[in-house]
Amino acid sequence: MSSWDDDESAAAAEAATTDVELLKRAWRNEKAAPEILRFDSPLVSRVREQIQLLEETLDDFADSGVDDLVVSLYQMDLDRTLFLLRSYLRLRLQKQIEKYMMHISRSEGLLSRLSQQEQRFAKSCTEIMEKHLEQSVLSKLPYGYDSVTRQSLSSTEDDMDCYACSFPEPQLDTFVFCKTKSDVGAFQLDDIGEEVVDLVADDLYVLRYKSIKGLVEGGRIDLI
Repeated sequence: MSSWDDDESAAAAEAATTDVELLKRAWRNEKAAPEILRFDSPLVSRVREQIQLLEETLDDFADSGVDDLVVSLYQMDLDRTLFLLRSYLRLRLQKQIEKYMMHISRSEGLLSRLSQQEQRFAKSCTEIMEKHLEQSVLSKLPYGYDSVTRQSLSSTEDDMDCYACSFPEPQLDTFVFCKTKSDVGAFQLDDIGEEVVDLVADDLYVLRYKSIKGLVEGGRIDLI
């Protein structure tokens, strides 16, 4: 089968996948990735619309006396979708934004991966953290070191490297379990071409996240 046929098959499978399954995939990727991934706003909006529709349907069932078994099935579907959405949003806040908020706040590229609500939350957390540091520690240091802002403005490039190291950053060299969604072919894992692996559709691999980051972002590989 040609790579063109593989791409067409993958596209057809993607189109047939429900939004709940796509959200479950986004949740798995977010949970396994060492860094925060891009927020899928269209997907979350569609899932919220489905939740609203299910809630309205259940209200109609209550008024029309639909069989209890049917109602319970719809309720189970609603509960499952609500749980998945809340877990996805909570995971991004607790395990990503709160853990790496100082690192994220210094990068426009990382901030752009957040939703508007997440950006406001990250900004608020950063301001609270900086205020706490200044009141509890930095205010007791000499001028120039008594403010997070003044330190960042007055520091040299080497100083800034040390300053950045004082806050946790995601370890992109972490090994992750992943599964290819289609044939990728020979893929270079390092910068000099010494490590090459043949990525075959539906195979499982354990690879450094940094090497396959682009494939994850492009939707060609799922983390598990």
